[in-house]
Amino acid sequence: MTTSAGVPNPFDAMFASRHTVLRRTDGSAQQWPVHRWCDTDSAADDLDRQFDTLVADRCHGATIDLGCGPGRLVDELVTRRLIALGVDSSTVAVAMARARGVTVLHRDIHGPLPGEGRWTTALLIDGNIGIGGAPDRVLTRAAALIRPGGTVLVEIDPAVEHIEYEEVRVEGESYASTWFPWARIGLLGAESLCHGCGLTILGTWEHAGRQVVEMIRP
Repeated sequence: MTTSAGVPNPFDAMFASRHTVLRRTDGSAQQWPVHRWCDTDSAADDLDRQFDTLVADRCHGATIDLGCGPGRLVDELVTRRLIALGVDSSTVAVAMARARGVTVLHRDIHGPLPGEGRWTTALLIDGNIGIGGAPDRVLTRAAALIRPGGTVLVEIDPAVEHIEYEEVRVEGESYASTWFPWARIGLLGAESLCHGCGLTILGTWEHAGRQVVEMIRP
């Protein structure tokens, strides 16, 4: 996971502790599946692994994972002999990814990145379309990274119809981040955003309650 430029990164402590909730300004809290992102043997269940496999199955060629966290998807793609690069602004997540032997850049996704306009697939999984509370900017960035005919895989929130903008913070047993902007995107929101970013929806799929929209750059 990552945040937008200029926002103190709240995810370092999260990845270090792995016991985290996402708190909203109305007081509600959502347990964040840090074990899923870290892909720990003791916690990552079969449904999560199946989902990751389905994502990887739809990566055809060189793939860039935006907000890759500890790099589990990059690792999966490399085992399939695909060129894959992760990008994340969390120092802890990047260190974890590099420890497992995958190539990850410690950068903001909106900064300069290798191969701009030449990637075959860009990934926005685990809610990363909501980075910085600016899904239009994030999707525009992903679209600019892929080549014509390339695709963007976007995980959306099945509990959201359109787009929900919110202020959130990350809380653990002994820490709480500052509030920062986030967004959650539903299917109608994805349909609305893709047209403004020069993308077209190819289709959607679901597994174990998680939904992904596949978009193509004409």
